[in-house]
Amino acid sequence: MKGTFDNDKAIRYNRTPNAERHNSTQNTPVRIAHIIGKMRNGGVESAVLSYYKHIDRGKIQYDFIIDSDSSNLALQDEIESLGGKIIIVPPYQEPLAYHKALHELFREKRYPLVYSHLNTLSVFPLFAAWRAGIPIRAAHSHTTGAWGKGEFFRTSMKHILRKFSRTFATHWCACSKLAGEFQFGKKAVASGRVMIWPNAIETERYAYNESVRNEMRESLGLAGKFVVGHAGRFMPQKNHEFLVDIFAEIHRMREDSVLLLAGDGALMDVVREKVMRMGLNDSVIFLGSVNDMERYYQAMDVFILPSLYEGLGIVNVEAQTAGLPVLCSDEIPIEAKICENMRFMSLKSSAGEWAQEVLKMYDGHIRRDMSIYAREAGFDVRTQAAKLSEWYCQLLGI
Repeated sequence: MKGTFDNDKAIRYNRTPNAERHNSTQNTPVRIAHIIGKMRNGGVESAVLSYYKHIDRGKIQYDFIIDSDSSNLALQDEIESLGGKIIIVPPYQEPLAYHKALHELFREKRYPLVYSHLNTLSVFPLFAAWRAGIPIRAAHSHTTGAWGKGEFFRTSMKHILRKFSRTFATHWCACSKLAGEFQFGKKAVASGRVMIWPNAIETERYAYNESVRNEMRESLGLAGKFVVGHAGRFMPQKNHEFLVDIFAEIHRMREDSVLLLAGDGALMDVVREKVMRMGLNDSVIFLGSVNDMERYYQAMDVFILPSLYEGLGIVNVEAQTAGLPVLCSDEIPIEAKICENMRFMSLKSSAGEWAQEVLKMYDGHIRRDMSIYAREAGFDVRTQAAKLSEWYCQLLGI
């Protein structure tokens, strides 16, 4: 369900002479800053929180630096119950106020490490960290960008800023090789300079569960339906309009089909209007932002992700772990494939061809738990979080 900021609980940063400083005494965990930007229920936030819940918090604790215009913070109570703190700063769209708040915050807190998840925009918080004398500054790439994908301004800014995003970073990280190559270069990835931290998950949480499947399908009124699923923010990158075209072709061949769309975003109303124009409003369910996506995967029969680009596409891993056939665009990094349930398809293929491939993949498919494949592919968060904890300790000398 959607949540909003509890401003009485979150810390809205104001410089005070008594601001808490970093304490590295033996029995106190080292507190580091993670720059999140907009807190929503997106892939980046989910990945950071998933790791946070499983790192050694007896040694490392997080301050989550969040923009004040974030739309969702449903996990605030959980973060604070784990010892984390949320600090609100002006949005990065207000560059002067943003920089001033971060610079003062970093000078007061004296974090030993600032870790930015803003992709190419990391240049801005890491510049503030550099000015404040923060010794370790990590930039993490969660995405890619390519010309001709319908986001000219966004892509232009990425290409302009990606070189600068490396300037003030002492360490480079990425969720996949492709995301690392985009922001830091192929040579940097090939040399091992870029640390790859996959968007790992709690594999057992997403494992196929027939009782949950039956419960969810009953509660959503999907008994006896052929359920096509998708999860992603309503933005150009996710290519929802083409997804609706694919579903229209599926629905033409299978009148019992239903499309589940999880997520929110600026283009939701545009997609709703298209669904209505095509006469599909009785067969498309807009779920909005959900915090228990693992339960909705159980209700689905197939999963589609026709993204224009992705840093990794963690929803593909989640859906495969749940035993779903997954059809995604060939713009998705190959690292997202953990088993034979997943296939890639060109965005140059027609919606009808995508629909036929979806039905072909579903025909004869036997649903089963595929979590072992996710673990073997390196997506188990407990294993990866242990490695991340070790990396922090090496960097911090603890």
